[in-house]
Amino acid sequence: MDTTNGSVLETPGGWSGRRLRLSTLIRLRWLAIGGQSAAILIVGLWFGFPLPFGACFALIAVSAWLNLGLRIAFPASHRLDPNWATLLLAYDILQLAGLLYLTGGLENPFAILLLGPVMVSATILQPDKTFLLGALTLGVATVLVFIHRPLPWFPDEDFDAPLHYVGGVWVALASALVFMSFYAFRVAEEARQLAEALSATELVLQREQHLSALDGLAAAAAHELGTPLATISLAVNELAKELPEDDPHAEDIRLIRAQSERCRDILSKIASLSASPEEHLGAMPLSHVLEEVVAPHRDFGVAIQAAFAGEGPEPVAARNPGLTYGLGNLLDNAVDFARSEVNIKAEWTAASVTITIADDGPGYGPDVLDRLGEPYVTTRRPEKPGAEEPGGLGLGLGIFIAKTLLERSGATLRLQNRKAPEKGAMVTVEWPRKRFETARVQAALAQHEPSLAKPESEPGKSLIAGG
Repeated sequence: MDTTNGSVLETPGGWSGRRLRLSTLIRLRWLAIGGQSAAILIVGLWFGFPLPFGACFALIAVSAWLNLGLRIAFPASHRLDPNWATLLLAYDILQLAGLLYLTGGLENPFAILLLGPVMVSATILQPDKTFLLGALTLGVATVLVFIHRPLPWFPDEDFDAPLHYVGGVWVALASALVFMSFYAFRVAEEARQLAEALSATELVLQREQHLSALDGLAAAAAHELGTPLATISLAVNELAKELPEDDPHAEDIRLIRAQSERCRDILSKIASLSASPEEHLGAMPLSHVLEEVVAPHRDFGVAIQAAFAGEGPEPVAARNPGLTYGLGNLLDNAVDFARSEVNIKAEWTAASVTITIADDGPGYGPDVLDRLGEPYVTTRRPEKPGAEEPGGLGLGLGIFIAKTLLERSGATLRLQNRKAPEKGAMVTVEWPRKRFETARVQAALAQHEPSLAKPESEPGKSLIAGG
């Protein structure tokens, strides 16, 4: 749950929402059935090695009947409870172990396929379920070292591998099981975290876009209400003409007329704000963008100082909820951890636009500095009493959301600690100037609000201050 900027954001999480689709498991088992059948036929018919065909195909038939039964009993979109998924994967391990028992145990090179069900579990199931399946795999592998039928081989020759060799196969199998399970789990977990964090980012951006669209809804409402209000005003005026001055209802008629005029004024204001968003909200100079970002953070007991310096006219950006929200998240983080002051420096050249946000707090911890910007990585602990824990949601999503939104606008982020003797964290956000502003935006701005095309202050002058 995200409480950033007073919002509440539900994020998917936990293992309850990560269930293996039954259709996926059924397809994998059909693939295993096909491979097992092909291997037995090739070894028995092509190479002519003696095989217990009946017992082998009986085990394969059990898997086929299980697949058919599951397909009939459940819809294709059914998602398995983790316990049932674990049981089905355990069956796959035992079925393969039965085939290996009939065909040489760990002497059979196909023993490596015992890793398959554990890999599936590592990518989708809880770690304890994967641990149980891994233990089951090692258990059956240990049994197969000592108890198994002879490996199918040439009729007049016996293949008898030394115990040391088979033990080496067991060690290799156990090592591969541990390494590949951990690797598959970490890769899948990072993918899950990234997907969940991106989902949270999309929800935040969607909320901001809804807020930006309210002016259009207000215009539509003003248009729809205008007609009935005009009818009411016309009827009231006609009644006022027909009633004498001393009529007891004349005062009520005057009150209705005054209130209808007030409604008309309100609707005209709403319509004027929403009729041409390009004029009022479509483009903003850099100083106005920062003013919109800074304004909500002025009453937190931390001084916010901003300085501007650049070559030529001040950059003008198209209004972008993602940009303002991303900068707001970075500033919110800085205010949370600052002792007394946050400094914002905006610089621009003909090629780039740069915004630097620096605080005088404890700075980023060395254990997370290299991973900042990844989802679910919390940053620093605030020193001010009552400040929120880092990460916004308590999930480490604040900087990730800001980084994602700003990179979508064309920016690159650098997160670092300030150089000694200064203390605190520093975030540098840089855009190519062509990405930050466009000729279309400048033309529209010059046409509708020429006063915004030129900065009102000299370079280097602080425009925003708060405390």
